[in-house]
Amino acid sequence: MSDNVLGFDTQRIHAGYDPAQHNQAVSPPIYATVAYDFRDVQAAKDLFSYTAPGFLYTRVGNPTVAVLEERLRILDGAAGAIALASGMAAISYTLLNLAEGGAGRVLVSPYLYGGSVDAFKKIFPKLGVGIDIAKNIADPAKLAKEIKPDTKAIFIESISNPNAYLFDVDAIAKVAHDNGIPLVVDNTIATPYLYNPIAHGADFVVYSATKGLSGHGNVIAGVVLESGNFDLKSEKFPQFSEKYYTLRDTDGNERSVLEAFPDTPFVSRIRFNYLNFLGASLSPFDAYLAILGLETLSERIDKQSRTTLILASYLEAHKAVEWVRYGALESSPYQALYQRDFKKGAGGLLSFGFKGTEEQREKFINAIDLFHYHVNIGDARSLLVNSPKTTHGELTAEEKEVADIPENLIRISAGLEDPSDLITDLEQAFVKAFA
Repeated sequence: MSDNVLGFDTQRIHAGYDPAQHNQAVSPPIYATVAYDFRDVQAAKDLFSYTAPGFLYTRVGNPTVAVLEERLRILDGAAGAIALASGMAAISYTLLNLAEGGAGRVLVSPYLYGGSVDAFKKIFPKLGVGIDIAKNIADPAKLAKEIKPDTKAIFIESISNPNAYLFDVDAIAKVAHDNGIPLVVDNTIATPYLYNPIAHGADFVVYSATKGLSGHGNVIAGVVLESGNFDLKSEKFPQFSEKYYTLRDTDGNERSVLEAFPDTPFVSRIRFNYLNFLGASLSPFDAYLAILGLETLSERIDKQSRTTLILASYLEAHKAVEWVRYGALESSPYQALYQRDFKKGAGGLLSFGFKGTEEQREKFINAIDLFHYHVNIGDARSLLVNSPKTTHGELTAEEKEVADIPENLIRISAGLEDPSDLITDLEQAFVKAFA
């Protein structure tokens, strides 16, 4: 059947894989090989001129990895996808692909994962990419004034980490497009089950597949997807029109990625430039683990969203909690966006303010028993962490203030346990903290 007529839950299990092409194996095999025989000289010519599909070398492409890429491409309604060795590789390759050359800037949300923020401080400026922290990401009407002549993209998270803020992606995308630049959305927390950024105007989507996409906490992986809707022929992005000797056709004519890969120029340029030469390749085994996780995506994310709302409601009523941030709460300032855009839930991440001293806060964390204390999210296990000291410990006091991360913030990533057991664990930790 055509992928276009299959439902989401069918696609997460079947999309991108035909057993007949893999010796009738029901589950995608792990192709643990470095290279592939060319069969004959003509086949090699076709592969090196990109006139025929196939695999050259596992650093740039592998059959197991290709199944993951195609499955996510279909789930996200994208034109193309590339899987990489980590979510940070996905972010880095995407922004470098857009703003390389020492004359590009990226306007970024202040509400981001701490590793992204730290990379924007330490790495990108040294590679010639300027980073501007947006002051009006929550007010798209004012956001356009922050776009500079050399701004090459806007970058946001659909659900922010750690505060679980929601944003009007449709309005932000319009601002970007009105100014001739793309919108890049990190959709890690939402996953395509809860939210499809491309359907809301995003041009490029990135994931840390380490998190909710795989859901078991056993693999590091990242993905970049392109919508196919943004015009990369623009003079603002001359790198996509640059001709390469290595992309020459069968007659020896040099081509640009736009000419060689007209349907997927963005991810193709990442594959044959950044992945090829910087080498953040996803291993076939890790791709296989991510594929296994995808098969239970809907059930996991659905339960985690329901559990998180139960935990958020419990915490909101607790005398030892100053505030709770979760979009599905009726008290949330993002309730309208939640009702409009997140019909299946607001995800498995929340944050709350611990009402007590630093010593009491540390006693609370040390007292947890069922929750795990570490920095991952989207795991089948419930996780709890003091983000200002860990996941966002790279931020200065001033940067934490801009990102709205007070020192008493505690982040929860809900797993698949019984919600009542999680509440019991939180309650006994509160009791010990204030004993």
